[in-house]
Amino acid sequence: MRTAAREALRVIERVVAVRTPDGTCDAAFFHPDHGSYPGVLIWPDSLGLRPALRELGNRMAAEGYSVLVPNHLYRTAKAPVFKKPFDPLNDPADKEEYRRHLAPFLAPGAADRDAVAYIEFLDAQAEVSKANKIGTHGYCLGGPYVLKTAAALPDRIGAGASFHGGLLVTDKPDSPHLLAPKIKARLYFAIASDDDAREPAVKDKLIHAFAAAKVRAEIEVFANARHGWCVPDHKPAADNKADAERAWRRLVALYKEAL
Repeated sequence: MRTAAREALRVIERVVAVRTPDGTCDAAFFHPDHGSYPGVLIWPDSLGLRPALRELGNRMAAEGYSVLVPNHLYRTAKAPVFKKPFDPLNDPADKEEYRRHLAPFLAPGAADRDAVAYIEFLDAQAEVSKANKIGTHGYCLGGPYVLKTAAALPDRIGAGASFHGGLLVTDKPDSPHLLAPKIKARLYFAIASDDDAREPAVKDKLIHAFAAAKVRAEIEVFANARHGWCVPDHKPAADNKADAERAWRRLVALYKEAL
C-alpha cells in the first residue's frame, strides 16, 4: 500500500540487474525513498533504456509507484545500446546494427520469458506492495509486450497501457490482440493519428477482441498526435506537449483506479 503522501515523495533511482532465463538484464529501478507502492513495468520503445526512458520512470515513481525500466536489448549490449547520432531509417549501417540488437529480443518466447522475470523482480523488492496489482505500459515497440505481460500473469497485472504501440494486431496466429481471453487487466490504448491513418482497422480489431473477451479496454485515437508523441526525446513529443500531457494524465488515472 502507499505509505506517503504524493507531494512528499522523493524518488530514488537504482541501477539493478534482473536475472532472466536468457541472462542478466541491466535495468533502472525507481521508487519513493520510503514506503511500499504498487509496482510498474515500463516496456521501452525500440531504442531502449536511455535518458528519456529514465525520465519517464522517474516521473512515474513520483506519482507513487515503484517502477522497473529494463534494457530489453540486454542480450547484445548494456544500455544505452544506441549512441547518437543514430539513424536506422536512412543509414544502412545503423539499420543493420538496429536489426542485430533487436533480433534476439524478437525471437519467439524471448520477451515472454523476460516479462515473467521482470514481474518476479518487482515482487521481490521491499518497495513494491504485494497487496496491490502491478501495472505495465509500453511505447512503440513496447506496446504489444504489455499485452503479452498481462496475458502471462493475469492474476498479477491489474492494468496495462500502450502508447503509439506497433504490431498490436497482425495477421499471424500469435498476434498480441488474440491474447485477449487470457487477460484480466484494465487496458488503455493511445493511438497516433498517422498510425491510425496507415492501419485504420487496428483499433476496430482491438475493440472487437476485448469486447468479445469481456476485457475492460479503452481505445483512443489522438487526432493531432503523431507516432512517438509520448516519448520525450522524439520530435512529435516536443511538437505536441499538450497531447503528451493528456496521455500521461490518462495513464495516471488508470493506475490510480486499477492498482
